[in-house]
Amino acid sequence: MMDSNQIKHWQAIADSVIACRRCPRLVAYREQVAVVKRRAYRDSDYWGKPVPAFGDPAARVMVIGLAPGAHGSNRTGRMFTGDSSGEFLFAALYRAGFANQATGVRPEDGLKLTDLLISAVCRCAPPDNKPSGEEMLNCRPFLLAEMALLRDIHGLVALGKIAFDNILKIYRLQGHPIPPLMFAHGAFYALGPGLPWLLATYHPSRQNTQTGRLTVAMFDAIWQRVKQQLA
Repeated sequence: MMDSNQIKHWQAIADSVIACRRCPRLVAYREQVAVVKRRAYRDSDYWGKPVPAFGDPAARVMVIGLAPGAHGSNRTGRMFTGDSSGEFLFAALYRAGFANQATGVRPEDGLKLTDLLISAVCRCAPPDNKPSGEEMLNCRPFLLAEMALLRDIHGLVALGKIAFDNILKIYRLQGHPIPPLMFAHGAFYALGPGLPWLLATYHPSRQNTQTGRLTVAMFDAIWQRVKQQLA
């Protein structure tokens, strides 16, 4: 149970994320997408702003992705909500017992996560899903603030190599002597004393799930590993 100060801190981070305009390229792109829209969503009101973290603020596991999808989170305003990546992710979290329902289509749909918080390296939808190094650096303070507020964090799940590399960079910049680690689906690392463990997985993007690079069974195995670690 969070106290009032924790609630204020989480809300302050979310407000800071939503108000951010540090990256001119991303601001222009996310707002253009919100106006032009995709034909399937032409009657929808797009969020068109940076997207804050979503999930359990008392989570023991933090899930870190790359960035909002142009017509997913950039449309709905909630992490991994409204596109095929989110459909694949939330269904897996439901099967593993971390979500109360298998689908998440909009912020008011009743979806709740238990023991997991979902965040991202970059909070604005980037063109071609490729944020620049400077843009990711501009977003890093938000991720650091969220990580600091998770008082009982046990582990991190990196959705894709960019998330994996950024997590390692954060801890190395803090002075932790983490050796070179290889990204691979299912790779598990103990990062060192006082640090959470790190579990890597392919990102549940359409490019990975529709080509069979990431299957349902492969993704389910990731969340079962998370459950085993928490147990």
